[in-house]
Amino acid sequence: MLKGKNILIGITGGIAAYKVPFLIRLLKKEGATVRVVLTPYAREFVTPLTLSVLSEQPVYTDFYNTTDGSWHSHIENGLWADAIIVAPLTANTMAKMVTGITDNLLLASVLSARCPVFVAPAMDLDMYKHVTTQQNVARLVEMGYHLIEPTAGELASGLEGKGRMQEPEIIFSELKTYFESAGDFKDKKILVSAGPTHEPIDPVRFIGNSSSGLMGIEIAKAFAARGARVDLVLGPTHLSAEATGITVHPVQTASQMEQACSRLFTDADIAVMAAAVADFTPKQKPTSKIKKEDGLHQIDLEPTKDILAGLGAVKKEHQLLIGFALETDNEVANAQSKLQRKNLDLIVLNSLKDKGAGFGVTTNKVTIIDRDTKPTELPLMSKRDVARTLVDTIKQIMK
Repeated sequence: MLKGKNILIGITGGIAAYKVPFLIRLLKKEGATVRVVLTPYAREFVTPLTLSVLSEQPVYTDFYNTTDGSWHSHIENGLWADAIIVAPLTANTMAKMVTGITDNLLLASVLSARCPVFVAPAMDLDMYKHVTTQQNVARLVEMGYHLIEPTAGELASGLEGKGRMQEPEIIFSELKTYFESAGDFKDKKILVSAGPTHEPIDPVRFIGNSSSGLMGIEIAKAFAARGARVDLVLGPTHLSAEATGITVHPVQTASQMEQACSRLFTDADIAVMAAAVADFTPKQKPTSKIKKEDGLHQIDLEPTKDILAGLGAVKKEHQLLIGFALETDNEVANAQSKLQRKNLDLIVLNSLKDKGAGFGVTTNKVTIIDRDTKPTELPLMSKRDVARTLVDTIKQIMK
């Protein structure tokens, strides 16, 4: 799957840079074309000559040739690459990537990329555990970068712990797996719902929840990365869902979400309803702001339409319908009941009892339940990895 692919490797200034020549060899043996860009400090750990001989390509560090002034185009790098791998990724370069700093050719190339970007962090264990680094890791994942997590082991400092860059074989395997699955949903039309809904009390106030929409956005991106055409019905969120293959349909209320999902489901092959839709909405919605001095003793509510049940009632034989369930009591039993009642093919169970799961975090811990009501419990992982695992599961039941 890597034959003929253009792979740009970015090397930063860390001791783990010595492993990258082995990664280049693996990629070349697979038939990939490899181009290498170094940060200035990376040259202290591995030489351009070694990398050039192995890659059979010129190796660049600066924006231009200091001898003849010829320009090394970061824009061309970003357009040329089918994938970019930054390995090792130091804490310094990671922080710059998060903030958009482009003070070297590698960072400018990454910012110009239209392809997937894989990052393999490497640093000492205390640096990796530091709250700033963990926030930056979470932010990179949220921004759409593919994280190849470091492993635990002996570090250059002599300490033992997490921060060791994954071995070249693991990085190679991650990249190969990505390309192997890149087109297996080609020509499939996917409907995904994500985010909360805001139910207006008056023009300036609403009833809502703390869902960010990240889980649904990651599911949409996972499908799009594998060739699908995705319609994403997205409630109000600060997150960006822009990606090739995704058409975003912004909505605010449960009613708007129900109308959009019902319309788009007609042509969908698969629908994944990950949105946190309000169960109730105010009966009365004044057109002007309710004044404090006028008082508001109660808000009369009425139930919203059950989007999932509505889609399940009209689901055709060739369509797959996947729902989410956020439960606090009798979690598995309630999720199994919901799967049967609403004519679902899979249901993904979240429990608020699980630390690191649910709203407002970049991780999730879910249980996937199929039509035989067989639960498959997944460990705590990033929402991106949950999305990939769910898409893999959906692929299996399509066969």
